Order: sequence, then C-alpha cells, then structure tokens
Amino acid sequence: MCVQIMILCQFKKFKGSANAYSTNDLFLETDNEDLKDAKDEVKSSLPPITNLKRWQWWLLVFLNIGFLLIGQGVAVLLLRSYYEKGGHCNWAATLAQNAGFPFLFIPFILFPSIKEPSTKCPRIVLMLIYVGLGALFACGNLMHSVGLEYLSTSTYSCICATQLVFSAVFSFFINSQKCTILILNSIIVLTLSAILVGVSGHPAKQVSQAKYTLGFVATIGASALYALLLSLTQLSFQKIIKKETFAVVLELQICTSIVASCVSLAGLFASGEWRLLEGEVMNFHDGSLSYAMTLILTAIAWQICSVGAVGLIFVVSSLFSNVVSTLALCLSPLAAAIAFDHSLKGAKIVAVLMGIWGFTTYVYQSCLDDHEAKNKHTDDKPPECSC
Repeated sequence: MCVQIMILCQFKKFKGSANAYSTNDLFLETDNEDLKDAKDEVKSSLPPITNLKRWQWWLLVFLNIGFLLIGQGVAVLLLRSYYEKGGHCNWAATLAQNAGFPFLFIPFILFPSIKEPSTKCPRIVLMLIYVGLGALFACGNLMHSVGLEYLSTSTYSCICATQLVFSAVFSFFINSQKCTILILNSIIVLTLSAILVGVSGHPAKQVSQAKYTLGFVATIGASALYALLLSLTQLSFQKIIKKETFAVVLELQICTSIVASCVSLAGLFASGEWRLLEGEVMNFHDGSLSYAMTLILTAIAWQICSVGAVGLIFVVSSLFSNVVSTLALCLSPLAAAIAFDHSLKGAKIVAVLMGIWGFTTYVYQSCLDDHEAKNKHTDDKPPECSC
C-alpha cells in the first residue's frame, strides 16, 4: 500500500513541473462556468489513475496482484490453522477477517498528503453504500468461515474458484463486461478445476457427511456473494463515487470493514459464542499467545488481501480481481500441502495446473486489450503541423 502511494506521489511531483507551463493555456481554453467549478473543487493531492503512464499503471496492477495473492494465501492458511488447533467460533473467525482495518490507517500517517476530500457524492449515499457492502462482506466472511471449518484447505480453495463463473455473469449484467474467447476459456478452465477438486474431495476423518455438505454449500454461497460484492463495488466506483484516486480505495475498505466488524461483533454476542471464547483460548493447541497471534495476523492478512482486491477493481475491473483471487485459491493447495503436510493427490495437482493456465489466458487477453488501446490512441492522434 505504501509503495502504491509513493508511486502516485512521485508522479504528482513530475506532473507539477509540467503543469507550471500549461496553466495559462488551461484558463484560456476553459469557459467561465468550468472555471467556477474548478475553483469550488478542492484540488486532489494525488493524480487520478487515468493520468498515469502505462508502466506506472501496470506497476500498480502487479502490486495489487501481489497484495491479493499473498494476503489471501496467508489468511486462508492462518484461518485453517485456527480451526485445526482447536478454534470453533465461526463469528470470532469472521470478526478476525474484518477487524484489521486500523492497519489501513498507516498510509495516512506515513503520507499525510493523501488526506483529501472525498467524492462530491452526498455523504448519506456513501454511508448507505458502506453499510450495505459492509453487511454483505460480513455475511460472506461468515460463510467462508463455515466452509473452512468443515473442509480441507485444498478442497475449500478450489471450490471457491467457482466464484469466477458468478463474477462473469454479474460483470456482464451489472458492469457490461465484454466476454472474449480467451476470457471464456479462462472461466471454463478455472471452473473445471474447481469441479475436479470438489468431486475428488472427501470429508475429513472427524467431520460427518452432513457437515461436509454444509461446508460445501456454504463455500459455494460465499463464492457467489463475493462475486456479487466485487461487481457492486465496481459499480459504486463508476456510477456513484466517481473519483479516481487510491485514497478512495482505502476509504471504502476502512468504512466497509468497520461496518462488517460491527455486524460480526453483534453476531458473536447474539449467537452466544462469546461464552465459549475463554475455554477456546485455554484449550488452544499452542497456548493463548498463539491464539491471539493467529487471529491478529489473520486480520492483517485479510486487510492486505482486501486492499489488493478493491485496488484491482479500481484500476482494472471486478472480473480481473476475481481472476487473481481464483489464482490464489488454486495455488493455496500447494501452500497447504507444505504448511500442514496435507497430501496433494493427482486430481488436485491437475486442478492447480488448470488454474494457472486459466489465469494466464486472461492475462494474455488483458495484454491484447492494452496493445489494441495503445494502437487506437496512436491512430487517433492528429498529425503534427509542420508550420
């Protein structure tokens, strides 16, 4: 996150020297009404994403990809470790996925220049958006917690890959996302990868078939809800928030996490699970310190993951964000095999390879789109006047 802010701040300095020579031309070409609006608007401290050079844009994309892959991979392993070492409170696990939002205030402390006014959208509308998205995030995280409790890490991760199918449908109808042959290939391959592992998965020794089915259904529902949330987030950026700075990404993530934390806390007390926390801490496999560190690191990892996911929605699209998330899910069986000594059978190895192939085809399509846009921009440039 801090690296992202540094890139944007450096770009602002570079643009500042160029803008010093173009200010007079700007005022000459702007009519009185536009000048009035420009004076009323507080100048942004960070440049809009659309003004970044291509290499800067791609750098931001890869940084967000790194945040999403690392954050999601670590968070899933830690949450699974929580259940394997004696944790049983789903609402506590859900709270851990949302309560790491104070970590996101660090960029505002290190870089005070990113403190800027929010969008011109009425605050009441923004609050409704934050409350709605936050409540949905809490519900989705609860279903993820149920899935992780009753499923192995590898089975859970690859079943979650079905969220890409839901994302393709929601992106088409909500965000008007085009679907090319390569994108369709990516969706089909990743979906088959999830089905392959889901069919080959078996209940754990101490989990009944009913609980295994519950975990399977909860994970499918969480995947659909997550895909819907990504599309709604992109729609909020495009149609309502309409501001192209990374500070908006942090603001949205912080506010929705606060709402989701409140919902999770209410669920923890309403369900009565809070009474079990003391015994859970005392009986945790590696002690109370390990219990606390597991949940704290889980909270931080989920926030890093969320910033990467929302950042990719902001910079690229919700569908691309889901593709990267699906790649992280398909790679997590490898991490689970290393961390927990789980066996990685042939079907899951094939599923991982299919997941990598599906992601590669989508990235290739993105490169083709970028090349096409660059050629179109070059063709649309007016010829230079020789006089």
